[in-house]
Amino acid sequence: MTVGLIDTGCANLASVRFALERAGIDYKVAVTPGQAGACGRLILPGVGAAAPAMKQLDASGWSEQLRRDERPLLGICLGMQLLFEYSAESDVACLGLVPGEVARLPQADGLVWPHMGWNALDVLQPNNALLSGIDNGAYMYFVHGFYVPASSFALASTRYGADISAIVNSRHVYGCQFHPERSGEAGARILKNFAELVR
Repeated sequence: MTVGLIDTGCANLASVRFALERAGIDYKVAVTPGQAGACGRLILPGVGAAAPAMKQLDASGWSEQLRRDERPLLGICLGMQLLFEYSAESDVACLGLVPGEVARLPQADGLVWPHMGWNALDVLQPNNALLSGIDNGAYMYFVHGFYVPASSFALASTRYGADISAIVNSRHVYGCQFHPERSGEAGARILKNFAELVR
């Protein structure tokens, strides 16, 4: 199964590409929806800010495509935040594929903002196929200053000044606030699980 790696022009795709290659996952970089027409899965990575990323998705046709697409979709970091309805970062409407809003991560006493580093997962829905082989307490690598509060859509959460949705799922749409491509064996397992999801 080939994964379509969406190029928003706002993300460094190299680390995701290398992680997919290490995991033996076939992929194709897709700037436009037409370039991913034969792909059975889609990954939306993201680095940077919500407004320019949404502008790129709108201009390339990806916003419209993703809102009607039924293929499994995985958003990573900013890509996960773009799956929601609204982001307080840049005050921008997002894709609206998952109910909820993105807020600024609070600057709690003794904690550095933005959040950069390894945090343990609190697995909330262990039977979800994306979490196959992922232990409660597994550490993942986070880099973010905005977050989605933990909700009923969270498969796993973490704590850093607030309860953060670390992994989310709504129907065919999944998201990881952390970077699975930078999270060692556990992150690689999540990428493999996504590639092998039964539609």
